[in-house]
Amino acid sequence: MTKKLLRVLAGEAVWPPPIWLMRQAGRYLPEFRALKTRTGDFIARCTTPEIATEITLQPLRRYPLDAAILFSDILMLPWALGHGLEFAAEGPVMPRIVDQAGVDALDFGRVEGAIAPIIETVRRVRAALDQQTLIGFAGSPFTVACYMVEGGGSRDHALTRQMAYSQPALFDSLIERLTEATELYLAAQIEAGAEVVMLFDSWGGVLSPTLFRRHVTVPTKRLAAYINRRYPYIPVIGFPRLAGNMLASYAIETGVACVGMDTATDPAVAAAAIPPTIAVQGNLDPLSVVAGGAAMRGEAEAILSALRGRPHIFNLGHGLVPQTPPEHVGALVDFVQAGMA
Repeated sequence: MTKKLLRVLAGEAVWPPPIWLMRQAGRYLPEFRALKTRTGDFIARCTTPEIATEITLQPLRRYPLDAAILFSDILMLPWALGHGLEFAAEGPVMPRIVDQAGVDALDFGRVEGAIAPIIETVRRVRAALDQQTLIGFAGSPFTVACYMVEGGGSRDHALTRQMAYSQPALFDSLIERLTEATELYLAAQIEAGAEVVMLFDSWGGVLSPTLFRRHVTVPTKRLAAYINRRYPYIPVIGFPRLAGNMLASYAIETGVACVGMDTATDPAVAAAAIPPTIAVQGNLDPLSVVAGGAAMRGEAEAILSALRGRPHIFNLGHGLVPQTPPEHVGALVDFVQAGMA
């Protein structure tokens, strides 16, 4: 029997819907925190296959989820390209891209060797799964570019937006380089056993509609076309967080099999605007899971009711937060899989 999540991505409305959760592996789980104290830094955890495999599988031992998603980070790709990266207490820190020399320094020749441990993790996780679907992923070029231009995280990504406006050739060059590298990275994950790939565009919503189409929609369309051409059996999920009223056009124009909705998206509005041939994923507020109980069930029920009868993957509108009680996650999974019964 075809896996439940793959049936939805093929266009089937399944009830109850499959469920997995962004950041389902990691910092809210006591077993992850225990492992973290015995292992190296974040990059070491991502690039040590036995550790990354264990972290990826931890939530599946607790909960009957329908998918595993590779434990890694969207910034492992620029790291593989030779761009400096460290994770400090305040978040990721990178050298800033300020000119064409910085773009030209991104080294495709080192990518295969650098990502080899990550690809080995994909192989190990796929071998350990039964009916769960393995999701590989990458950051979308624009969001990865944000971190590289800003030198880390940012509230408004002003430096990135300014570069896109005032130095369009430079910014286009960076997006092109990252798009090419993302093709290689996703292909390697698929060859190793990923059954679905997801593109995270966490910051696309900071752009004007014109720049959104140019730097979010167009690269995503290219990546989806590349995957669809080379691996026609592999669905692509796109998650343009904060897309707002650009969500429907993104879903239609990019060619993704499924579009992720963020927490602020009204699922009923999205369902009306997005063709029923395109699955939707989302979009419970992660803080409702922290609250648990009736608040969480009420929010989940509203989403399930709005999307029943169309292809839908139940998920969050953003990732689980560290203060999430693990028992609340279990209650949510049970509630969704019981069809709200």
